Amino acid sequence: MEKPFNWGIIGLGKIARKFAEDLRLLPNARLHAVASTSLERARDFAGEYGATHAFGRYKDMATCPDLDAVYIATPHVLHAENALLCLEHGIPVLCEKPFAMNLIEARQMVHAAHRNRAFLMEALWTRFIPAVDYALALAEQGEIGRVHTVKADFGYNMPFDPHSRVYSKALGGGSLLDIGIYPALLALFVLGKPLPEDVQAAAIFTQTEVDESCAFTFRYPGNQLAIGHSTVAANTPVEAWLYGTDGAIYLHPRWHHTQKITVSHYEGREETRREAEFPYEGWGYHFEAAHVMECVSSGLLESDRVPLGFTLDLMETLDSIREKIELIY
Repeated sequence: MEKPFNWGIIGLGKIARKFAEDLRLLPNARLHAVASTSLERARDFAGEYGATHAFGRYKDMATCPDLDAVYIATPHVLHAENALLCLEHGIPVLCEKPFAMNLIEARQMVHAAHRNRAFLMEALWTRFIPAVDYALALAEQGEIGRVHTVKADFGYNMPFDPHSRVYSKALGGGSLLDIGIYPALLALFVLGKPLPEDVQAAAIFTQTEVDESCAFTFRYPGNQLAIGHSTVAANTPVEAWLYGTDGAIYLHPRWHHTQKITVSHYEGREETRREAEFPYEGWGYHFEAAHVMECVSSGLLESDRVPLGFTLDLMETLDSIREKIELIY
């Protein structure tokens, strides 16, 4: 019988709950330990999902026996601290996005992973969603010719609450790091290297000094363009388009974990279209979890699908947007 893969989770909010639920879809995955700032919350979570260990302090996870990997799902500002705690003890880490608050922190995490020979990956679950993966493969294969524009949005309506994580500057709130990262990562996945030669951005700020809405454009060498928008002030379509010289790929809402794409081909002024559907169970977090399990079990120190170099590029790009909108944490 194959040995179960023991997961730990640090931070027990909404995303952690979805991740724990999806682990149940993987026959060899087991939630082994959970850590919160509240021992009562940790014990309740552990009881609900069958975890063996429950800790009321994050630091206790570092000395938990028989851990194979830890998923970090704390507020943005704690990602670097929590990841470094695990990495310095040689524990493989899957760190929720945004990977860190800035490029300096991100580099510290990568250096710690290298120094301790511990696996590290940013939890960009979108990259592992089957329909998204298929769309990216089609674009790379030239299905729609040369891609010239990537366009994506992500918005939801959340009434202003100064005590909410989303609106808290102390917790790294605002739309950009929370959901604007999705349009940004799609641009980087499709258009790749080199990074944009020009980044422009504008934002609307709340009274707590975080961005309520953010719009940005990337201009790449070779006349390629990316357009992104994020907001917590309105429900937007949450759709994405890849436009090429010979056609387009439409990622249906909600595009970052879509189960359906439409591929269009230009024939003069007419279009032919075909749809492809990729249904799946759960929330979709089990795809990235399965990939991490495969990497760690194979002795790899980073993912070939979300390599650390990509994460650093993404963090650098987010820093460039923040500089343009003058958002400082």
